[in-house]
Amino acid sequence: MKQTLLQEKYPIYILELDKEETSCRSVDEIVAYYREKIESHPFAVLIGEFDHYGHTTLLPEGQIGEGITAARNIVFCFGKELMNPKMLAVRPRSIGVAEMGGHFVISFLEAPNPMANTTMEEWTLALRNPVTA
Repeated sequence: MKQTLLQEKYPIYILELDKEETSCRSVDEIVAYYREKIESHPFAVLIGEFDHYGHTTLLPEGQIGEGITAARNIVFCFGKELMNPKMLAVRPRSIGVAEMGGHFVISFLEAPNPMANTTMEEWTLALRNPVTA
């Protein structure tokens, strides 16, 4: 998993996952995996799913980057406390899943809560098939 700055200001995590590295065969399967993780989490709550690819293709001037064949977001929140109204600016969480030919690109914005960030990293890295000896 790679950590980088998008547009020099948004801290994001990215995992590029070859299709041979995972048992998931589609964006839908990966989103279903995350849905299961969120729904079984002790306090995370699922908000919804967004078909970014479908939305963009319906726009009269919508543009899709070369090679992207599917793109969805799963939206959820870990927020078990709200101590400052400014925190609303960085909630809820979203994990994006794009399909590009022979691989998937999974990305999410760094969470202000380190435990939430660690959980999203663990969920994402677990998509990789275990290496067999």
